[in-house]
Amino acid sequence: MVKDNNNMVRVSFPGGEVKLVPKGTSLLELSKDYEDKYKYPIVAAKVNNDVKELTWKLSEDCRIEFIDLTDEDGMRIYRRSLYFILVKAVKDLFPCRKVVIGHSISKGIFCEIRGDEELTADEVQSIGGRMKELVDARIPFVKRELPLDEAEEVLIRSGRTDRLSAVEHRMKPYVTVYSCGDMDDYFYGYMVPDTGYIKNFALIHYPPGLIVMFPEKTNPAVLPAFQEQKKLFSIFREYRQWGRILGVENVGQLNSIVKSGQICELIRISEALHEKKIAQIADMIAQDKDKKKLVLISGPSSSGKTTFAHRLSIQLRVNGLKPVTISLDDYFVDRERTPRDEKGDYDYEALEAIDVELFNRHINELINGMEVEIPIFNFLEGRREPVGRKLRIADDQILIIEGIHGLNERLTQSIPKKSKFKIYVSALTSMNIDDHNRIPTTDTRFIRRIVRDFQFRGSSAINTIRRWPSVRRGEEKNIFPFQEEADVMFNSFLIFELGVLKTLAEPLLSEIDNSCPEYSEAKRLTEFLSYFLPIESREIPLNSIIREFIGGSVFY
Repeated sequence: MVKDNNNMVRVSFPGGEVKLVPKGTSLLELSKDYEDKYKYPIVAAKVNNDVKELTWKLSEDCRIEFIDLTDEDGMRIYRRSLYFILVKAVKDLFPCRKVVIGHSISKGIFCEIRGDEELTADEVQSIGGRMKELVDARIPFVKRELPLDEAEEVLIRSGRTDRLSAVEHRMKPYVTVYSCGDMDDYFYGYMVPDTGYIKNFALIHYPPGLIVMFPEKTNPAVLPAFQEQKKLFSIFREYRQWGRILGVENVGQLNSIVKSGQICELIRISEALHEKKIAQIADMIAQDKDKKKLVLISGPSSSGKTTFAHRLSIQLRVNGLKPVTISLDDYFVDRERTPRDEKGDYDYEALEAIDVELFNRHINELINGMEVEIPIFNFLEGRREPVGRKLRIADDQILIIEGIHGLNERLTQSIPKKSKFKIYVSALTSMNIDDHNRIPTTDTRFIRRIVRDFQFRGSSAINTIRRWPSVRRGEEKNIFPFQEEADVMFNSFLIFELGVLKTLAEPLLSEIDNSCPEYSEAKRLTEFLSYFLPIESREIPLNSIIREFIGGSVFY
């Protein structure tokens, strides 16, 4: 029997395969024929470069690429579904407690379980047990798109007033609500079809809450080992508490401040906190009994390290010191000696791309009062110039080095620790969309970079998105493993900044259509920014870290 082609859709797959399937076929049904081609479970698909959950049904001809747990989008869906199971388990066991999905820590996510009493280790064990029961039960995640007024009723019944404040400012007339058994909730993004997909996780008691551990996309079958990160956890906690004091713990509260016309005051307070923290770091350096001679500043991409270094230099001058900046870039080895990555491209982010021996010799000589000829690297020629700049530092001078390897002890292996002061700078996002939807620090930096690359480096949003995975791999290898080596951490995040970045980022992202592989990421970031009301930049001081990305900085 010949099937009616009017009731069929033409599906194209990577590699050139084409298949005719009935209209109304779900991605889940279709994926069953391809499971054996994937080592790990398929959790979603890209349809014409747009991420869709497996319950989505085909209605027209399209291109499909299935997504498993080795894909970043796949891992996002896995984590999001895991958080839902956690929230339901807590609700089942402790109905009076509230879950707040927090920040990343040691390859996991710290979550607060708020209640009258602090969470105990036995309670964490009980929550983990209940989560495994929910996984074994394979309970479906059921998606509903509800009109705003109906969704409000559902969220109020669920005790999710924090969610209401996040969605009321969006331009969409509906809210997507998921159900898992008897629980309704909202999570920003898609879910797996049912709880049975979430087989690999662990809970660690970590007062005043717990840490949810999950696999990484590089090895979805294995949970990463937990490593204590006390300094990082402490600074996240400090800024969370600060946001709580200001009454800006989530996007809804920020939007309310914007609507009330009080955003200028919040900008001034946020900038004052930055200045106070930078001044305190300068005081620490100036008052150190070992009289530090070398300040090393490191952090991931788009953390605001350059502006931070300028502002720190000013505060050091207030303390009677005269900072001198040396660029690590001038110590690159000649291009033919630069190591290559697994793809055969030059790996400029590898420590071996730096002439570590020469750098150490020069720094030691400077610390000991000798004159040194600092090299100058010619990036066009790919080699150091034969003549550099001569430098000698006096007793009241201090060297400032900014670079990704600053926290790696191998960079300064021959320099005594007592002579070094290490600073880690990153935009550690201290605000949530709502209780159950966090704002990843990575996304804040990503949006900063998209805006900056377009403003000052002539790079389109699509090129920045394309390069971002490589940037992230470099960070994971060269920066994050050394975070805890820092003497002090500085949080460059500004609680108002995403409302400012929104006005510049959205037009750039809108230029990317679904003919491009980068479309799914552009759409995801656009959806994320839609939660924020726009904020004008005119009240932002000219020395602000965010000026490094939006323009108007006094330092450039």
